[in-house]
Amino acid sequence: MPLLYHIGEHDEGFADRVADVWSETFPSHEEALQAARAAAKRQRLTGEGAEITFQDENGAWLTQEVSGEERPATGVVDDT
Repeated sequence: MPLLYHIGEHDEGFADRVADVWSETFPSHEEALQAARAAAKRQRLTGEGAEITFQDENGAWLTQEVSGEERPATGVVDDT
């Protein structure tokens, strides 16, 4: 299943979200869409392994080690 970035209205602007976690808010729909497309593209890039920190659906911050070769399929959905 692909990792989907959804674009929508958020905090008096526009943002993208993955599951229930929203990104920063952008003043325009186009800026949010461009940011989501860039984030989705970065998720597909292979590279070196790294330690990542992310927030889960319950708001808890998690850290884990990931391989630079294990990249998810991604997409952007415009919900506006």
